[in-house]
Amino acid sequence: MNKELKSFDELIARVKTLPTKTIAVAAAEDEEVLTAVKMAVDMGLVQPILTGNQSILEEMVAKVGLTSYEIVDCKTPEEATAKAVSLVKDGTAQVLMKGMVNTSVYMRAILNKEAGLRTGRLISMVAVYELAEYHKLLFCTDSGINAIQGTEQKKQILQNTLIAMKPMGYNAPKTIALTANELYDPKIPSLVDAKVLVDAVAAGEIGDCVIEGPIALDVAFDPHAAEHKGIASKVSGDVDLIVFPNMETGNALGKSWLHFMKAKWAGVVLGASHPVILGSRSDTAEIKINSIALGCLMAAELAE
Repeated sequence: MNKELKSFDELIARVKTLPTKTIAVAAAEDEEVLTAVKMAVDMGLVQPILTGNQSILEEMVAKVGLTSYEIVDCKTPEEATAKAVSLVKDGTAQVLMKGMVNTSVYMRAILNKEAGLRTGRLISMVAVYELAEYHKLLFCTDSGINAIQGTEQKKQILQNTLIAMKPMGYNAPKTIALTANELYDPKIPSLVDAKVLVDAVAAGEIGDCVIEGPIALDVAFDPHAAEHKGIASKVSGDVDLIVFPNMETGNALGKSWLHFMKAKWAGVVLGASHPVILGSRSDTAEIKINSIALGCLMAAELAE
């Protein structure tokens, strides 16, 4: 059984012990992406295939000092993305990464019924944060893919995330279905969804986890708040995974951690046939390397 990874340094150290993965970078003409790829190559994590404009890419890889790579010349971001997806689909590469291409174009190629990476599972996203004031990594879902998250979608979102957490040593993660308070009200969708998730886990419909909900943020992370409210919690103060009530809550909370607390993070799209890295254009190379490492670890698990 793998030890639970508590930091991105531990994640990267784990991936360094694994066979190198090939990563296909879609529309790779992005200096921060290429810098992160160079870092990953230097660490022995990946061997890159870069799709995009060859002349531009040759100038950029020289600028960042990347010397070990392959370029597939493509005329447009759409062509470059389709090619990168095909390289992953046919097994030439094991991880897909977004470069200088619009997210809608990137996701459309991934979800293409014939040529994409669909599996029949719901596509969702897991964001992983390392906060200076928290004692371990914090997994959060879904803050970047599903704008509409009903009860059935949330079941699949939770299932996707539990599968993704196993390679990092989390076999029964302490999970919360986040809401504004703990008092159940059938008129409030987030409270209904939280109860459905807890009941589904109890019924064995979803993978193993210790889940509580409805539960507010203060109770989830402060045992004194839980005690004050008379809540006997098994996860308070030691949460591994947050299931957000909606995408807006997850997006705002995550960005507040990044902006005000200078948190580190990684993000990977789940539910596809292979790990898919979808970061923000504002992410630094240091942040992107965390996502690359996470994608490589998931790819290694798929290969076993």
